[in-house]
Amino acid sequence: MLVMSAQDAMQTADLRSLVIVIAVAALVPIFTGLLNLRIAEVVFLLGFGILVGPHVLGLIHITQTIELFNELGLGLLFFLAGYELDPAAIRGDSGKLAITGWLTSIAISFGITWFLWHTGYIHDLLGVTIAFCSTALGTLLPIIRDRGQLHTPFGRLFLGAGAAGEFGPILAIALLLGSQSTIIEVGLLLLFALVAILLYFAPGFLATERVVAIVERGHRTSSQTAVRWTMLLVLGLLFISTILGFDAVLGAFVAGLITRRYAPEHLENKLIPKIEAIGFGFFIPLFFVVSGANLDVQSIIANPMRLLLFFVLLFVIRGLPQYVLYRSALPVPAERARFSLYVATALPILVAITSLELRDGIMLPSTAAALVGAGALSVLVFPLLGDRLAAKQTHSTMSATAESDGVPR
Repeated sequence: MLVMSAQDAMQTADLRSLVIVIAVAALVPIFTGLLNLRIAEVVFLLGFGILVGPHVLGLIHITQTIELFNELGLGLLFFLAGYELDPAAIRGDSGKLAITGWLTSIAISFGITWFLWHTGYIHDLLGVTIAFCSTALGTLLPIIRDRGQLHTPFGRLFLGAGAAGEFGPILAIALLLGSQSTIIEVGLLLLFALVAILLYFAPGFLATERVVAIVERGHRTSSQTAVRWTMLLVLGLLFISTILGFDAVLGAFVAGLITRRYAPEHLENKLIPKIEAIGFGFFIPLFFVVSGANLDVQSIIANPMRLLLFFVLLFVIRGLPQYVLYRSALPVPAERARFSLYVATALPILVAITSLELRDGIMLPSTAAALVGAGALSVLVFPLLGDRLAAKQTHSTMSATAESDGVPR
């Protein structure tokens, strides 16, 4: 009889869980495609993650190995968000609107969250305050890009607001949710910024003609030099941000910004499609499935009103201020409403904050589950509702144009 050691048994359990997670990720696009569902895949990844997770069917178990893959998925999601950030979106009027919108949201969030904290409804003031001010830029980017809206005025404005809704919370997490004092956190953040600046400018000095030729040749060989160096940059900044006491997403986001500085235009870019294949083909769907599996669905079932309250607050705190602030930039009400709904959509930052706060014993599991559940619901409802508003506005405009041209409807 073959006797399996404890280590072999653990590896087998890890592999079984990993196979099930990837099977879910592989089946979801087939499932949504056959049923012709216009719902973001991330919703089904989370939903099926809940189903196969330890709280329902118990088919997968979240071990340290799975958590490491999960962290890499989160990192690549934010790397691609940082890469897609157009510098023009955070400059000029777009940047001012984005920053003003986020600061307005954080002020409103603090007021509402303080009341909930003061009444004893929640026990984590800062974490929940930051969570309500996030935007799922990384989650929505594939949707906007697939619909050809990334480089439209709407897309550029959303990139700015989304960057503020991701980078603002990341900085707030680094400064306010760490275990160090604020002064030490600021010093460590400056140290990280120095490292990031050095990495930002280093390729310009090191990229000689010979090095560039080697990297270019690697695109057509098994070397894949550019991919290897990009992954080194991502993992290196993930590691540096982690050892400095910051959330890993800070390093991943900055790695994306650095890569964009030296990458060619999209039509000539041979690198990013390969990174997207690694990310969206494996690590990122794994992150969403595991996030669903980690969700304490029992506490949501026991108290669904908490989730619904947080879902409403996501729009009140993050979405409504944008509807007011962007009235000049987006004068069409339906388009502005769609923009506000997109900006109010949240999930990855919620997962990052709740994971950090649960690890430190600050946030209650019921609050964490309700926040992540509200974020998942926002990914399901807000983009779908926004698209319906846009379609309705387009239909009304076409009808009005037809009537003015004398064409019967």
